[in-house]
Amino acid sequence: MGRPTDAIEYEQMLLSRHTLNRRGGRRRGGELDHSAYLLLSRIRVQGPMSIGELADAFGLDASTLNRQTAAALRAGHVERIPDPDGGMARKFRLTDRGAHALDEEREGTVRSLDHVMADWSDEDLTAFAAYLRRFNADIERFGGRPWPRGD
Repeated sequence: MGRPTDAIEYEQMLLSRHTLNRRGGRRRGGELDHSAYLLLSRIRVQGPMSIGELADAFGLDASTLNRQTAAALRAGHVERIPDPDGGMARKFRLTDRGAHALDEEREGTVRSLDHVMADWSDEDLTAFAAYLRRFNADIERFGGRPWPRGD
């Protein structure tokens, strides 16, 4: 591991294996799986989206998004609506149940992060968040798929 990017790759690989639950360990039994969490998060921040828009946003084929949105529909997390802008494609909108499930998942993850990072200073937390945001923004720019941020 001679270059700093070698260490970053290794740590990013290790980070990708973790999913936090409300007790600070691996998440199990939550209402949302990872793909549903991402799907609902994107729809929340961007608003109603069609299959084509979701496929472009995630860089996935339409058949994959059809499966994911079908599962979200069955779970009651999204609903299909006419395009609010008058377009032909129907769009997916978050339901109250989906918004609640997403809020619960996020709150649990934040509580877990609070537990895991309890010994970190506010300055360290702020710096880490800024570096993560910059890292994600640079990956998004490199891949041509920016993720809108709701702030």
